Amino acid sequence: MAAPLTRPAKTPPPRAASPSDGPAAPQSPGPRRGQRRAVTLFMVPFFALFTAVTVLPMFYAAWMSLFREESSGLGFGGTERAFAGFGNFTEALTNEAFLRSFGHIAFYCALYIPAMVGGALVLALLVDSAMARARRFFQIAYFLPHAVPGLIASLIWLYLYTPGLSPITDVLDALGANWNFFGQDEAIYSVVNISAWQWTGYNMIIFYAGLQAVPREVLEAATVDGSGALRTALQVKVPMIRPTVVLTLLFTCVGAIQLFDAPKLVQLRANTMGEDWSPTMFIYTAAFKGHDYGLAAASSLLLALVAGLLSFVVTKLGNRWKAS
Repeated sequence: MAAPLTRPAKTPPPRAASPSDGPAAPQSPGPRRGQRRAVTLFMVPFFALFTAVTVLPMFYAAWMSLFREESSGLGFGGTERAFAGFGNFTEALTNEAFLRSFGHIAFYCALYIPAMVGGALVLALLVDSAMARARRFFQIAYFLPHAVPGLIASLIWLYLYTPGLSPITDVLDALGANWNFFGQDEAIYSVVNISAWQWTGYNMIIFYAGLQAVPREVLEAATVDGSGALRTALQVKVPMIRPTVVLTLLFTCVGAIQLFDAPKLVQLRANTMGEDWSPTMFIYTAAFKGHDYGLAAASSLLLALVAGLLSFVVTKLGNRWKAS
């Protein structure tokens, strides 16, 4: 008689792990430790250099700001270092030349930032437009002035501002336009021109890179809706690169408050500017001509504080603009 048929035993489905089963087997920590070591190895040079050229000088400047050099014996007994506390900070905050230098920089920023940022944005929009040709050539041409060191650029324009040597002044004289680049009222425009000439192309490249990230389908949709080139640029492209514009404004404000090269060289011919026209020029004069290192250190710390507050304000206003 044939054997009865039997059903094969069912394999039970896999059971999900429960908390009572205990933790899973730990993974090997070797790869993670290797990654952490690699990251640390790459970060150590940066922090070492940052500490050496930024953190330690700041602490040293803070230490120097607490002392001042005092002479004894009617100036024949030499000088000695005396503890001044916050006296150097008080002297800097009550110094008319130091306070006036911030007014000069404020006026400079009111002229320079709209001209430079606006010019860079217009150039970036023109290069990014559909009718633009030879874009690579214009990118390099606009960026070339920034490749010239700031000191060399100031020397070039100092030559172009000098009557009898500059072809620019010759053309102006032939046209009957009397313009003194080193005059009391015109000197600041000469400084603004040097800075704008050097930094417009650099920021144009940044804006152009931001425009390349704008989705092409958004631009095509604007064109289909009947938006012209100018309207697309102002109402579509510019709003979509707001973070880039805010970042550029932040870097420009921080750099403007540290202005030194251009006014220092223009001041050689424009004597009405004075040797303490900008905060950095005041610090340089106090340290290396007045030999008042305590006042110079205190002034530099106050300048750093103003730069930090300015960065905070620009960031807050930029965030509100981006959110609007």
